[in-house]
Amino acid sequence: MQKSEIWIIVSDRKIRFRYNETNYDIDMGKVTEVDFLKGRTMEDRLYKKLEAYGKSDFYPFHMPGHKRNPLAVEGDFPVEMDITEIDGFDNLHHAEDILKRAQEDVARLYGVPESFYSINGSSGAILAAVSAAVDKGGQILVARNCHKAVYHAIYLRELSVTYIYPHEDPKLGINGGISPGRVEMYLAENPEIQAVLITSPTYDGIVSDVARIAEIAHHYGVPLIVDEAHGAHFRFSDYFPVSAAQLGADVVINSVHKTLPCLTQTGVIHLCSERISREKLKRFLRIYQSSSPSYILMSSIDACMDKLEREGDEMFQVFTDNLEKARERLGKCKYIRLVTPEVCECQRVFDFDRSKILLSTVNSSLNGRQLHQILREEFHLEMEMEAENYVLALAAVGDTAEGFRRLCEAVEEIDRRESLKCKKEAEEEKPLKNGKMKQMMRISQAMDAESERCALEECIGRTSVEFAYLYPPGIPLIVPGEQISGHFVKNVRRYLEQGFEVQGLSDQTSETVCVVKNET
Repeated sequence: MQKSEIWIIVSDRKIRFRYNETNYDIDMGKVTEVDFLKGRTMEDRLYKKLEAYGKSDFYPFHMPGHKRNPLAVEGDFPVEMDITEIDGFDNLHHAEDILKRAQEDVARLYGVPESFYSINGSSGAILAAVSAAVDKGGQILVARNCHKAVYHAIYLRELSVTYIYPHEDPKLGINGGISPGRVEMYLAENPEIQAVLITSPTYDGIVSDVARIAEIAHHYGVPLIVDEAHGAHFRFSDYFPVSAAQLGADVVINSVHKTLPCLTQTGVIHLCSERISREKLKRFLRIYQSSSPSYILMSSIDACMDKLEREGDEMFQVFTDNLEKARERLGKCKYIRLVTPEVCECQRVFDFDRSKILLSTVNSSLNGRQLHQILREEFHLEMEMEAENYVLALAAVGDTAEGFRRLCEAVEEIDRRESLKCKKEAEEEKPLKNGKMKQMMRISQAMDAESERCALEECIGRTSVEFAYLYPPGIPLIVPGEQISGHFVKNVRRYLEQGFEVQGLSDQTSETVCVVKNET
């Protein structure tokens, strides 16, 4: 304690201290122990300051156009808290005050040197990370099961890309982890690679050996970027895998809205080392995010971090207890089977996120889409994703015991019905593998090339100028610059027959594909 500070306990709830000849009063009913040590009150939190400002008599002769007047908008929106960069509320792109402290809180909670808000979600953060790590026109090594935002970054930066394919479960079509050995092989063969990017956990909860991959990448002098969008919760409970931020990754991206109590479109990006330029990362975050970021979204992140700091241990204890009981209960079903690492036929499953509840239909008369429809229409349960042979229920800290009970009872009932059905012995139809795609040119070259439209069944051997993917999870079935294969055509046709929507193609019927014109 500095000599210029004199502390006086006024009561059991208030403390007065003197610093630099100024008296300060702190109401201990409005401050946490951590905030107290930093000299902060609840009023210093962004979300609390917005709440207070919304109730004030300040009149807004500034944007936005609703002027914080609820009567000016149709519907019930929190317009009172929707402001622009006015005095006292800082600027995200030049944070010096309250937003600087809010981002520092994120870094402290995640145990990293520095964190930044991404109000354009993980997509904006991925664009910034790739752009900061790899020179324009450079080369990057990426997992082929990465989110479409990675491919958008490759296009925008005109990158050359080397793909590393994950292992795949032959029955479910679930992608496994990324082999550290293959990462080392590709880096040894391609010394011009400037960065490695993987997704861990995957949409389905598969976690790769990030520590070993980071060690290999650093041996070859390149940074590791981890898209950990679906793992924002890892940091807050030992029940889940260890976050990539603690395993040597250089940049880690979290979608806080996916698994934490935060509004949609909110993300954070953690800078964990000096292998990627801080100034470049900040520059590209400014480029890929709106110059008018939503204060409602930013305050949502701040409120989320504050709640986790205050109540996170208790919240996650209740959540993981409920989750484990639900998994034990669902694990007893015989026809709608809970997918676990033990039964998954993926290789390279280093770890698994148990908050991803995968319900396989392989042993039933249903497919994933049919199970999804039954759960939605009959039991009013909205699933995260449907795939050909499974449904994904995403569990998070906001789930209730009642929600888990309803899910278990619904799946048990569907499982009981399946047990009563007369099953005929039939040859099992094997899911089609996606297979490795042949790269004919860079993504940027293909997307900017002159194109023509070709019928789906007639485009085999041609070079696509379009993406095609199922969303979610947003992993491309084909990428611009790749040669269209028979596997791709068969898979698209099969998905369409089962009622899935193939996105990305300009022809929304998916009956034609845009290909490079006048290929020789």
